[in-house]
Amino acid sequence: MQERTKPNPAILFEPDGYRMDGPRLMGRQAAGNGFLRAAIAASEGRPIVGYTPLKKSAEVFASTVTQIAPATKAQWLLPGRSDQLAKIGHLYVPSPSLAEPARQRLRASPAAWSITGVTHTTASHGAMDSIADLVAAPVMPWDALVCTSTAVLSTVKIVLEAQRDYLRWRFGSEISLTLPQLPVIPLGVHCGDFVITQVERHQARQALGIAEDEVVALFVGRLSVHAKAHPHAMYAGLQAAAQKSGRKLVLVQCGWFANKTIEQVFRGGADVCPDVRCLFTDGRRDDSRRNSWAAADLFISLSDNIQETFGLSPIEAMAAGLPLVVTDWDGYKDTVREGVDGFRIPTSMAGPGTGEGLARAHELGLENYDGYCALTSQHVAIDHQVLAERLARLIADPALRRRMGDAGQQRAREVFDWAVVYRRYQDLWQELDRLRQGQSALALKAPRAAPARLDPFRTFGHYPTQQITGSTRVSACAGATPDAYEKLAHRELFSYAAKVLPSPKGVGLLWPAIAGAGATVGQLAGASGASEPEVVRAVAVLAKMGLVQLQQGAR
Repeated sequence: MQERTKPNPAILFEPDGYRMDGPRLMGRQAAGNGFLRAAIAASEGRPIVGYTPLKKSAEVFASTVTQIAPATKAQWLLPGRSDQLAKIGHLYVPSPSLAEPARQRLRASPAAWSITGVTHTTASHGAMDSIADLVAAPVMPWDALVCTSTAVLSTVKIVLEAQRDYLRWRFGSEISLTLPQLPVIPLGVHCGDFVITQVERHQARQALGIAEDEVVALFVGRLSVHAKAHPHAMYAGLQAAAQKSGRKLVLVQCGWFANKTIEQVFRGGADVCPDVRCLFTDGRRDDSRRNSWAAADLFISLSDNIQETFGLSPIEAMAAGLPLVVTDWDGYKDTVREGVDGFRIPTSMAGPGTGEGLARAHELGLENYDGYCALTSQHVAIDHQVLAERLARLIADPALRRRMGDAGQQRAREVFDWAVVYRRYQDLWQELDRLRQGQSALALKAPRAAPARLDPFRTFGHYPTQQITGSTRVSACAGATPDAYEKLAHRELFSYAAKVLPSPKGVGLLWPAIAGAGATVGQLAGASGASEPEVVRAVAVLAKMGLVQLQQGAR
């Protein structure tokens, strides 16, 4: 029996979520680009579908797909084509914002397709609101919010339970939740991108002015005190390791600074490691990143901030065959095996109940998001003694570095390569298909629009003197003709609304009955073959132009 083709979704596309050539390269863009490459590789000759209302974004989507795989066809799917989206069966959203597309889906059916979102940072108000919204949003069990780590899953569950407690208090009753699936699927890397030859290594070290007897520690990521990793522990740990091991150390920090002030903070802070030669390389440039990876002997990332959720650079380091020294923090707990791929350094953080002032200041706008993350991270500590000891061991023992690097490289290929990770997405989508095909009674009873997005002629139906209904009688005004309609429709007073104007042909089909004795909207629909709503809209336009007279019939 032939295996069923595994699903590929329509991908909600805006360039900022997938392109890596912008001025501010973030982990979510690298992850989005990797996901798109994996989707193309798994397309099996099928078009890759981009879902966006913006023509410009559709053009960028097409060019991005062509750059990755020239032979792959890119298809633009407008949000209005629910029939095409239902045929595909899945919509991928590169964020936790499932609520809005779920509300939009009501116009078709909650069971028309599945929606899959993914977490990146969960610390921002926007991300927290998106997660809390899931409790009341029309998300279904055949939807999914992919959590990139077990740490993220715990955060999501805490927020959902707090929102449920709030609703219990607000409405005074038990709340039955219909939530999406919450699978843990990591981000991935394309391991082939990180295969580095000895020739490359030699050339990279020459380009960076690194001698063969120097041991190179590499950090890759945004160079930010508060949004990635506070550098003090790294500087102090490498200084202690240099003194203990007696080896010449080089620290390469490959990333980018948001501004000159932050650059000065990093360069000035390095005075605590005078025996370590510090180099900075531009992480936004492909060649610079490549040289940095190639020159390194070990990788270090001491993340200590709450905006981090997974951490893409450690699995990139695994793919590059480097041993790792990372903090025992968030997603790093899932990716780096203590004593196998590298070392996880213990961390401590202030306990619950001590951060109410920070939460309040951020909520009131007294602290922006950057400030909130910065002040919170000041209450996260790394065990400096363990860090120095682990670094010294790795620096002094090339065999240990090779053993850990080989173990991490094998793990990256088996667990974190995008080909492996994307298959987990496809398995998830197949399971969502199975759940969706059940079409529970809850979905069948769902409204056909979100309460705040109703038909305007319903929401504001009490504004006019009367409404145009099937019993409204329509008769022609003196001198009115279909030709008169066509002339008015082409005038700027009306042509701006061309999207909703009836076609001259459609008016021609209605006109014989209107020009005679007149007819009700219902009779016009029956005679013309048009639907009653179509006729209502058409005669409303004709009346607006003064070509027909409307008379309300008996109710």
